[in-house]
Amino acid sequence: MKVYDISRPLSEKTPTWPGDTPFSYNVNWSKQHTGSVNVGSVKMSVHTATHVDAPYHFDDKGKRMDELDLSVFIGQAIVVDVSKHQSVELDHVEGLLTLHPTKRILFKTNAWKEKEKFPTDIPTLSADVVRLLGSLHTPLIGVDLPSVDYLDSKELPIHHALHQANICILEGIDLSEVEEGEYELIALPLKLKGTDGSPVRAILVKN
Repeated sequence: MKVYDISRPLSEKTPTWPGDTPFSYNVNWSKQHTGSVNVGSVKMSVHTATHVDAPYHFDDKGKRMDELDLSVFIGQAIVVDVSKHQSVELDHVEGLLTLHPTKRILFKTNAWKEKEKFPTDIPTLSADVVRLLGSLHTPLIGVDLPSVDYLDSKELPIHHALHQANICILEGIDLSEVEEGEYELIALPLKLKGTDGSPVRAILVKN
């Protein structure tokens, strides 16, 4: 069995959405002062690095993080290499996706080139691809990007289309060391009550 850690690290060097809360870790009580332990605290946006978007993130009536079905985040997954394309179109992926109905789909774009810098331009999925995913009852998609929509989008059409198709969204994964193929995905979010997203420690398992 081989385990691939597809999570991006959380540190002061982790890039965030421009204007969003940067990651920071502070030791509030040190072992020197307590005599027994170091105790730290973390401050960050829930959309930093590898994370899940709850529907409430883009829909005031959508489910919040603690209301999502955890089974969606564990199970068979397919890594699909679309790194040669500026956008993911139906003819790029239709043949492969139709072979794997009901499996989680992770798109490897390799478009986030500098890991310690927030990208300025990213690819996205076409509406036809989202419709196909919906017809295949795909429970979750993941992207190695900070968003499934273009970075300057205000309407977030892909977020909404995925939500309408009952597909959960995993963003900010790192597939640079993972080849196209079949894996077992484990990407459990934290049980954050009422929130619009959650950081995730995501792994792929190859038996």
